Amino acid sequence: MRIGIYPGTFDPLTFGHIDIIRRGAKLVDRLIIGLSTNPSKTAMFSLEQRRAHVEAEVAKLDDDVQVVTFDGLLVHFAAEQNASMIIRGLRAVSDFEYEYQMAGMNQQLDDNVETVFLMADVALQPIASRLVKEIARFGGDIHKFVTPEIERAVKAKIAAS
Repeated sequence: MRIGIYPGTFDPLTFGHIDIIRRGAKLVDRLIIGLSTNPSKTAMFSLEQRRAHVEAEVAKLDDDVQVVTFDGLLVHFAAEQNASMIIRGLRAVSDFEYEYQMAGMNQQLDDNVETVFLMADVALQPIASRLVKEIARFGGDIHKFVTPEIERAVKAKIAAS
């Protein structure tokens, strides 16, 4: 069974993420969404909230996709899940430079796991969670970037802060 990992913080989950999840799921028998924290980022949603958001979206898919939280090195998580592939989405050249370096380091740590890059859909390339949060904080319309459920959650989180 080919198992792939699509890692990220998904804070919040965007249409760009959903696109990579749908397309990545077609490349493997099982796709595991590796939901993690990033100490260099300030999260809008807790890990549990983000997990609920992602699980609600992947439940709509026909493919074998599950959400698993992890903390630590991605290659260790991949080994624990018996994954042979890490799937990463690319929006721009700047993404590639970072992801290329990460893929090289991950290969040095575990050469049994390949990194596969998927180019973001052209219509979704500008979407970034960081920008979605910023637009929402300034009262902008984010419905083009996230599902209605995520939009409501983002607005509620901002209103509560």
